[in-house]
Amino acid sequence: MSTLLNLRQVYAAYGKAPVLFDIDLDMNKGGATALLGRNGVGKTTLLNTIMGLHRLASGEILLEGVEVGPLGAHERARRGIGFVPQGRHVFPHLTVEENIQVGLSALTGRPPSDSGKGVPDYIRELFPKLGQIAGRQAGYLSGGEQQQLAIARALAGRPQLLLLDEPTEGVQPSVVQQIQEVLSRIRTELGVSIIIVEQNLDFAWGFADRYVVLQRGRVVREGSTENESSAEVSHLIHV
Repeated sequence: MSTLLNLRQVYAAYGKAPVLFDIDLDMNKGGATALLGRNGVGKTTLLNTIMGLHRLASGEILLEGVEVGPLGAHERARRGIGFVPQGRHVFPHLTVEENIQVGLSALTGRPPSDSGKGVPDYIRELFPKLGQIAGRQAGYLSGGEQQQLAIARALAGRPQLLLLDEPTEGVQPSVVQQIQEVLSRIRTELGVSIIIVEQNLDFAWGFADRYVVLQRGRVVREGSTENESSAEVSHLIHV
């Protein structure tokens, strides 16, 4: 299995306050890694640094062996990194279809109105409900529907790597199960690699093959979800 992403001694800070220290991470194509840890340990900052939304102070971020650390977020999106931020951040006054067109524009490099019409078939297959409500404004959707839309919008850019920050937060249990199943299909059917920040360990273990635990901005443990249960790792999350 070939390597997709390598982080080498990644260091990030807010002003003079360090947040991430010497983060090393290797990820294969088609893999899924759960980033775990209590609030404030640097999980979201790490996702933002990979995406290019937070400045890399030092270290390297390699995507298929190519250094992307100096690139802006839009350039990384064109190279195949998609992002679903915490809180979803869909465009409330745009329709479902228009939100997905924004994602398509990341792939084409053209404004959303020039990126094609309609919801792509593979997104309709993954999210049947979105196809049914394509003309509805996103601001009127439920929290679960908005989360599915945020994932669909990121997928519209045909990423190699999908970053998700707390996708189950504020989502009803029935939709959480649907999202877990969709993420599994995204891995197996589309071949997209996933890095997810998630507090619900049972959810993460449902599709991730590896986990990484952060404490105070450092990796303190990593391993296989097949070899260790979520219960065996959970005590590290609250240290």
